[in-house]
Amino acid sequence: MKYFNVRTISYLPIIVIAAMLAGCSSAPKLLNLDTAKKEVGLYYESGQYDKDVQEVVEDAIKDFDGVKVRDSSAVVFDVDETVLSNYSEIKSVGFGFEGEHWNRWILEGKAPAIEGVKNLYNYLIGRKFRILFITGRTMAQYEATYRNLKQAGYTTFDTLIVRQGSMLKAPAENFKSIERTVLTDMGYKIEGCVGDQLSDLKGAYTGIKIKLPNYLYLVD
Repeated sequence: MKYFNVRTISYLPIIVIAAMLAGCSSAPKLLNLDTAKKEVGLYYESGQYDKDVQEVVEDAIKDFDGVKVRDSSAVVFDVDETVLSNYSEIKSVGFGFEGEHWNRWILEGKAPAIEGVKNLYNYLIGRKFRILFITGRTMAQYEATYRNLKQAGYTTFDTLIVRQGSMLKAPAENFKSIERTVLTDMGYKIEGCVGDQLSDLKGAYTGIKIKLPNYLYLVD
């Protein structure tokens, strides 16, 4: 599995630090929440995030160079914080989450591409891999997501799969594993998975695992 290099724990949001320290009998002093938010902002806005993404992408391309591409060869991508960046939206609400605000943002369809990942996408398209998107977004957000992907430059892909029906409340790992199994049964050979959460990369039919940095939230 390809991972970005974790350079300092100070970039982790305070809630993640607290979780990591839970149960420790002599836990060190926690980082102030305002300080943690500033550190996260600095990570994304200083160029370090882009460098980390590019490092992961370069390693991924080396791995995919070794794959013999067939007509059925496919790579699965997550959407949020994988191919599209929601950083500006998340920062605007103080690095928190507000459901209605988030839904309005998605329906606007203005999330920009993550350029390093776009380079990986272009490489895969050039090699004739099939591109499959599996996202935790819902059917009500499908059209906006489809439009956003196209406008952000992801113009060629076989399918966009969103949560619906019994999958609305399924754990992310289960949902994505089940959908990859269905795609495999349809004839796709999944050569790799690209995501920002570990749940994007667990379960059946993952192939090469590409883990991108995300210090904004966890859904695992």
